[in-house]
Amino acid sequence: MDTINLSEKTDWAFIEEVKKESGQNPSLCYQCGNCTAGCPYTQYFDYPVSMVMRLLQAGQKETILTSKAIWLCATCETCTTRCPCEIDVAHIMDTLRIIARRENKVSEKDIKLFYDSFLDSMKHYGRIFEMGILMNYNIKSGHFMADAELGPKVMSRGKISFFPKKIKGSDKVAQIFNRFQEKAKKHG
Repeated sequence: MDTINLSEKTDWAFIEEVKKESGQNPSLCYQCGNCTAGCPYTQYFDYPVSMVMRLLQAGQKETILTSKAIWLCATCETCTTRCPCEIDVAHIMDTLRIIARRENKVSEKDIKLFYDSFLDSMKHYGRIFEMGILMNYNIKSGHFMADAELGPKVMSRGKISFFPKKIKGSDKVAQIFNRFQEKAKKHG
């Protein structure tokens, strides 16, 4: 892990942006470390959750938005559950990913591709179409045969379908996505 220079300019606007968008107050965090101690993925992060919170308090926008930690977070909410200050840390991590996407600072491209494939499935079918998500992700990521050996096993057990199933009201789900995209363009 690299040493972080906290004497860099503090981006106060970034702190306020995260507070506003997440509805959380990161200044309440007193660095007890419960979030990091409970995180099942902390060993894979470049910065543990408690350090992400400290970096946020210090307004270190670039360091946070280019970190792997915000993308590797599984949003399992262990951090939120364990926080004695009742900060929804998982929601802050979600907010940081949203801001990173908006500013095109995605450090984990494959994870973004998987999210995009998931959301495309929701938009088109009103639910997830597992086979479509995996195929879309594998093609876009260049991992053409990733997990191919699992396909026959799960399909033979009826766990996933080769063809998509639309839900009743899938057009309403698509409208939600369209409204969000229009709103994002106006505020973009």
